[in-house]
Amino acid sequence: MENSAKTKWSIDPKHSEISFKARHLMITNVKGVFREFDGSVFTNGDDFLTSDIEFKMNPGSIDTGAPDRDTHLKSADFFDVENYNQISFVGKAVEKIDDSNYNLLGDLTIKGISKPVKLEVEFNGTSKDPWGNQKAGYTINGKINRKEWGLNWNAALETGGVLVSEEIKINCEVQLLKQ
Repeated sequence: MENSAKTKWSIDPKHSEISFKARHLMITNVKGVFREFDGSVFTNGDDFLTSDIEFKMNPGSIDTGAPDRDTHLKSADFFDVENYNQISFVGKAVEKIDDSNYNLLGDLTIKGISKPVKLEVEFNGTSKDPWGNQKAGYTINGKINRKEWGLNWNAALETGGVLVSEEIKINCEVQLLKQ
C-alpha cells in the first residue's frame, strides 16, 4: 500500500518496551526484553483501524538479565542470530472491540518462518508532550507457541514437565510519535 499519503507514527524507543515471559521449571516466570527495535504505523489521518503496521527487532538484543542464558537464546538452539538477525511483524487487520480495546491480526516472522498471530491491544490515549509532539500510547499482549517458529530446544525434568514452557507471553508498552 502507498504510505506517502498517510500519516506516519514511529515507535519512540525511549518510551517503549518489548518484553516476554516464559515459564521456567514449570514454577516461575522468567522475563526478558529486546533492546533494539523499530516500527511504524501509517494511518489515514488519526484512524488506527485502517493503518499499516510494520515492526522489526533484533533478536541479538535479547536481555534476560543473565548473560549465559542470553548467549544460549542467541544460539542455534533458539533465535540463531548468526543466520537470522531480524524478527518482524506486519499488521494485516485491526478489529475494534470497544473504544479502548482491539485485536491486532498480523504475521510474525522468526527465523524465516511467518505465522499469523492475534494480539490484544489496549489504546491508552493520545497526548502532546511539553515540546508539542503528538504521542499515542498502547499496551499490546499476546501468546505464542515458540515451537511454531522453530524455537524447539528444551530439557525434560526429573519430576516431569520441561525446563522451558512452549507458551511465550508477549507484553509491549508502545509509545508512538506522530511524524
